Amino acid sequence: MAQANPNISENRSVIRQLDEAAINRIAAGEVVERPASAVKELVENAIDAGATRIAIDIADGGKTLIRVTDDGCGIAPEDLPLALSRHATSKIDGSDLLNIHTFGFRGEALPSLGAVGRLTITSRAPGAEAAQIRVAGGKMEGVKPAALRAGTVVELRDLFYATPARLKFMRTDRAEAQAISDTVKRLAMAEPSITFTLRDVSGGGEGRVVFRADRENGDLFDALHARLARILGREFAENALRIDATREGIRLYGYAALPTYSRGAAVAQFLFVNGRPVRDKMLTGALRAAYFDFLSRDRHPAAALFIDCEPTLVDVNVHPAKSEVRFRDPGVARGLIVSSLRHALAEAGHRASTTVANATLGAMRPEPAPVAPARVYQMDRPSPATRAMAYQAQAPGFADLANAYSGSVVEPVAEPASAQPDQTPPEHLPLGAARGQVHENYIIAQTADGMVIVDQHAAHERLVYEKLKKQMAENGVAAQALLIPEIVELSEGDCARLLAVADDLSRLGLTIEPFGGGALAVRETPAILGEVNARAMILDILDELADQGESQTVQARIEAILSRVACHGSVRSGRRMRAEEMNALLREMEATPHSGQCNHGRPTYVELKLSDIERLFGRS
Repeated sequence: MAQANPNISENRSVIRQLDEAAINRIAAGEVVERPASAVKELVENAIDAGATRIAIDIADGGKTLIRVTDDGCGIAPEDLPLALSRHATSKIDGSDLLNIHTFGFRGEALPSLGAVGRLTITSRAPGAEAAQIRVAGGKMEGVKPAALRAGTVVELRDLFYATPARLKFMRTDRAEAQAISDTVKRLAMAEPSITFTLRDVSGGGEGRVVFRADRENGDLFDALHARLARILGREFAENALRIDATREGIRLYGYAALPTYSRGAAVAQFLFVNGRPVRDKMLTGALRAAYFDFLSRDRHPAAALFIDCEPTLVDVNVHPAKSEVRFRDPGVARGLIVSSLRHALAEAGHRASTTVANATLGAMRPEPAPVAPARVYQMDRPSPATRAMAYQAQAPGFADLANAYSGSVVEPVAEPASAQPDQTPPEHLPLGAARGQVHENYIIAQTADGMVIVDQHAAHERLVYEKLKKQMAENGVAAQALLIPEIVELSEGDCARLLAVADDLSRLGLTIEPFGGGALAVRETPAILGEVNARAMILDILDELADQGESQTVQARIEAILSRVACHGSVRSGRRMRAEEMNALLREMEATPHSGQCNHGRPTYVELKLSDIERLFGRS
């Protein structure tokens, strides 16, 4: 039985022109989603004004007060009413919407905020007197004289008071304050030359400083590295790789963390386009693809990457909040991210995150004494000669007692110094010289300033895996022809999407051809995969293409097979290794890219500094 459609009235609808207040409230719904959105718009205006110091004060999570103070160029008194008009801006002339060099350009933020809250702007331009203007619920007052030395103060009170329904969708004060803090930190990352201060003044008074980042000095990378260390923490800065590459007019720079410094969620991924923080699916997909071979699916890379290009190469006017962008040639931007990050990771070689050693030391550190403070023992480090005399004084057979449980390294007879004058002592190499093997799985090596513990199985598995990948890259992926091609029925749109990447799939051993209408014929599959369900693989590829714009399904399955082959072909746990085998493994790790982590992103070795070890024993 057919039901009446409640959206259709029997009476003819009349088209009406909405008044200015309603238009501004609708625009505010698009631009100002929550207090953090208002902070973002106001801080970006301050950056556009050339400010070097920006202070943000909030109360009750930004619901009752948002005040942004800057030392920028200010606004002339006669321009204040126009600044509160929709689509009035000093940043573009409207002739070219693709040649945008500023954060703001629509002229919507201030009138939108004035339509849903109580907005006060106090500003002073060079050579002019300070002036103030107020607007509440879209009703504007006249311009009045004010007292201000320079810059602009924008104060927004009672956000959404004019649209009470929006207040019901606000989260708690703490959640909104955290969102504001995250927004300010993102903006501060891209502007290391500006001092940012975020203060919570709930309850009145001076309040408390939630976040502060002073202006950083030095060149681009020094300033950026210092700013990221302040915001993301010292550990990120210590384990981040410098990125700097250019391709076809697009420059990528920033810092990306080692694979062993990964996170359980994508909370430490920060992407910027021409200084604008964005959340773009294509860019995050490229970041994920760059770490594809080094992290398991439940781990996520950490990075702060900046893309700079001519404004005509990217369209920032595709989202109301300007949080998404569209590149003229997205393939160039994606390829630049993937290739640059993989090159940096390869150059890192065997390097692993320092957080691995810190976690190890934390696990080994004893519990603090409940009453008396820990005693610090003052002891001198013995000299090599003293250690040699101590070794000679040990009881005969002392070193042989451990042979039943672990392997020990017998030092070879030293050659004359003149035979190999340029040879570096093993202890001075990055992973040092093997000194023993414990539990038939862990190699203990001595370095110049500490020791290294190596998981022999995980390390050798990575080495074998890298060799297999290199062989596959040189010789290609062998394909097996199906005796009877498998026909997969799809929609015409899905079929066209797959055929667009047919050449890429063919290089991985998967050959597909059109079979009329929306059907595809799968004629060859990668030989290394053995018998496969072609239809299921095709559907998985389609899902990835729809979600990320590219597919790693076939490559992931091939590399999963290579990983299993490497696992079975590597040194097994429980095997006792000779001294030369252990040292050869260490040297090969030093020469092989990505050897610092296994195929699942876990570390293959832990390095402990001698100073840290001595602190464990209370020595200073």
